[in-house]
Amino acid sequence: MNMANTPKILENKIFLYLTEFFAGMSVMAVELGASRLLAPYFSSSQIVWTIIIGTIMIAMALGNIYGGRSADRDPDPGRLYTRILIAAVWIAAIPAVGKYIIVGISALLIFSVSSNFLIIAAFAACMVIFVFPLFLLGTVTPSLAKYSVGNLEESGKVVGTLGAFNTIGSIIGTFVPTFVTIPSVGTSITFLIFAGILLVLALLYFLSARKAGGSKAADKGGAEGHGKRTDNVHIESGENAGSEGGEATGRNRSSRNRKKIPGTGKALMAVLCYLLCCVLGYSDSFAFWEGNLAYEGESVYNYLQVKENDRSVILSTNVLFGVQSIYMKEQGLTGMYYDYAMAAPLMVTEKAPEDCKVLILGMGTGTYAAQCRKYYGDMDIEGVEIDEKITALAREYFHLPEDVPVTTYDGRAFLNAVDEKYDVIMVDAYQDITIPFQMSSVEFFMLVKAHLAEDGVMVVNMNMRGREEGNINQYLADTISFVFRDVYTVDVAGSTNRELFASDNGAMQKNFDAKRQALEDGALYAMMERTAASLERYVPGEYLLTDDKAPVELLGMQVIDDLIGDEVAYYKRIYEERGLKGLLEVF
Repeated sequence: MNMANTPKILENKIFLYLTEFFAGMSVMAVELGASRLLAPYFSSSQIVWTIIIGTIMIAMALGNIYGGRSADRDPDPGRLYTRILIAAVWIAAIPAVGKYIIVGISALLIFSVSSNFLIIAAFAACMVIFVFPLFLLGTVTPSLAKYSVGNLEESGKVVGTLGAFNTIGSIIGTFVPTFVTIPSVGTSITFLIFAGILLVLALLYFLSARKAGGSKAADKGGAEGHGKRTDNVHIESGENAGSEGGEATGRNRSSRNRKKIPGTGKALMAVLCYLLCCVLGYSDSFAFWEGNLAYEGESVYNYLQVKENDRSVILSTNVLFGVQSIYMKEQGLTGMYYDYAMAAPLMVTEKAPEDCKVLILGMGTGTYAAQCRKYYGDMDIEGVEIDEKITALAREYFHLPEDVPVTTYDGRAFLNAVDEKYDVIMVDAYQDITIPFQMSSVEFFMLVKAHLAEDGVMVVNMNMRGREEGNINQYLADTISFVFRDVYTVDVAGSTNRELFASDNGAMQKNFDAKRQALEDGALYAMMERTAASLERYVPGEYLLTDDKAPVELLGMQVIDDLIGDEVAYYKRIYEERGLKGLLEVF
């Protein structure tokens, strides 16, 4: 790089190192922001993370190649900081337009893709939203290496220092969004914060370049105006005229050169675009079509949405995949899987339901706990919920009793940490395709069994019924059957849920038949009669999930494809018969 034309800010390599630092930080922040932007629509499964990481690595690799070639062809730092400027504006625009792009892509693909919808839609969304700005940030490292290396003797040191600054920035960019910005101000503001950092970097460069260019142009103009004079003829007026003319010429040339200083117009336009994005993108609403939400926000683990109507309060942790928890204001039965799970305390041998000790892994908003308390009396119930914000919402919106303790912990880690025995353990930690593999394996269910009383019962909410051989429910049921002697299942009417009951007491069905006859509440009695009519002993196969091999995301995705296919089949028929106009009429 020609140091004679270098802005003052680049004369010290610290600014270049800081550029590398903040570029690395911003890449990781955008990656984590991408996961939060996509999760409410496509889940936060390993599949989605793989798509995000793969897409970003593609963008960075292409950026590295282009950045190196561009720096060799034209070693002008202004080109790099222009790219950073564009990346900043693009990232700032993501909160304003990203959600609409995701929904638009999903709407287009849902009618044209018959399988692997989540993979294709998530990949397409990543390509459209994130590839370009991260490609631009991928050009930073090779460009800075070109500008920073002064001679071969120090090349290794300089490149190593650049790599260290990038790595440290990436580390900080990993922790700050996860533990600071996203939980406190949300995903949208997180994008705006890191876009602002990149914008400031570029503005500092262009301001320095403008000052340096203006100063050098003035010096050059002044030198040209004063440097030409005839030594043989000395006329005062002519000398003065020449001097004044030279000064005027210098000023004119300085003025012309200042107009050519790069980046001034671009920088101003970028600032205006950023401010516009701040106004339009200041929103934490992922379900932008909803107008009456009681609460919408984010936690470290989830997107959270509370919807309230005259009859119920509903918690959703995913925009597209339905209800996670529900509270009925009349405090009756929900009509959902919680009602079927009420059979578990009736299956315990020689113990009245009100005397059972219950553990709920995946407490959610406490619907199951509230129903057990209402219909079975003052039961001893405790819950485990990894997301403390859900617990806070449970207390505020869903009337979870204050005397029901909830431990903020992973369900499996909790079992490893306690020695208690329980009569009923409810496993309800499965959401859409984000089934925690560590809570679906043989090893996990053996741990559950170790914490059950001798005649205790485990009830599992399996929330996706598959039709094809080797579906996720078969894997889970076969895995549980490998651990427990007696396994029964019942399909939840009007939903995709299936409840599974497992025990080694040998008298589950007998206990249930006897105890449900003694129920005094008419609604609960009718519900248990309906459950008994559909209850079936499960005949196990040989599908097993282990800690070493549990492809729950792929299995879950297969079921999601079936569910999506069922949902859109009606609209596809309308589109095929009546075209787009007919489809719009339906909506």
